[in-house]
Amino acid sequence: MVGVKSGTWVCPLICLLYLLAFLQVEGDNVPMTLLKSAVAEGAVCLDGSPPAYHLSPGSGSGANNWLVFVEGGGWCSTVEYCVERKSNFRGSSKHMPPLSFSGMLGGVQKSNPDFYNWNRVKIRYCDGASFTGDIETVDPATDLHFRGARVWRAIMKDLLAKGMNKAENALLGGCSAGGLTTILHCDSFRSLLPASAKVKCFSDAGYFIDAKDISGADSIQSFYGDVVKLHASANNLPSSCTSRLPASKIRNILVPTSADRNNTWGDCKLDIKKCSQDQLQTLQGFRTTFLNALPGAGSSSTGLFILSCHAHCQSGDADTWFAADSPRIDNTPIGKAVGDWYFDRSSAVRKIDCPYPCNTSCRRVATDSMED
Repeated sequence: MVGVKSGTWVCPLICLLYLLAFLQVEGDNVPMTLLKSAVAEGAVCLDGSPPAYHLSPGSGSGANNWLVFVEGGGWCSTVEYCVERKSNFRGSSKHMPPLSFSGMLGGVQKSNPDFYNWNRVKIRYCDGASFTGDIETVDPATDLHFRGARVWRAIMKDLLAKGMNKAENALLGGCSAGGLTTILHCDSFRSLLPASAKVKCFSDAGYFIDAKDISGADSIQSFYGDVVKLHASANNLPSSCTSRLPASKIRNILVPTSADRNNTWGDCKLDIKKCSQDQLQTLQGFRTTFLNALPGAGSSSTGLFILSCHAHCQSGDADTWFAADSPRIDNTPIGKAVGDWYFDRSSAVRKIDCPYPCNTSCRRVATDSMED
């Protein structure tokens, strides 16, 4: 009788522990590292709080490989908006919620076969200018700290001390504003690592072209001019770019609020199925402009995965990264395309989707999964 009772309890307990262990690996909950030591160097978030990142250590064959992914979250171009961000996780580590890793950062081999056992890092974004600002003076009236470039250097320094200085393979990636961060800091990231290391940079929904908005204006150029001026970003942008272009010409958006005062594009921006025929025609025209602005095919190290689904970032979600029904181009999900590109398994990975709405795999992409 006691034996039966013991077995009755032991089995559910073992099963529960197994389930919890599985969920921990599958969800890959990762503790947050607060870089309190960086505060003395002035490397802080907008509100003066310490910068932060999450690190899941590598193992086995991935012990000396590093995937560093930068969080997205837009930009603040005015003092008022930057002050607003101080009260949330976009501007303060005091308000950053817990993070679980998924998609490209996931720790399960089946759903992330190329990077699951690497050292996986997610850098929290709290400076409002893609880690480019650096102003010493702090206005006591706002207590705003524009120190993104210092935050970047402090986090890199900490990761190098934790073993990234011995990296054999490394991949810098990011979504949206984090994708732009990846582009802006790619060269400097490469310079920090061993010359023998294989290093590439991956920008997910962070390649923003210089094109006119729906009103025919270059309105977003002024917005980014304000970002660069407010954060004093110019000195921390790649000289290979600023030697040829003004520092404000970083990005453009087709439908900024300033060009759509009556919000006629409101529903279309949230759900492409609600776009009118005229709006769809405008979107297709922007697609053509975007494709014409892509880098040429001169180097096999330059990869492309241009999907026509109405979505923003796709690398951070298991459903869109490498699932059986993830969005695909030529039957290839983005997770496989990125792996093929990084490891040079194909001579060139340059996949460009047919125009919307031809891709039926887009059904898996939800607009609420978009990251600014």
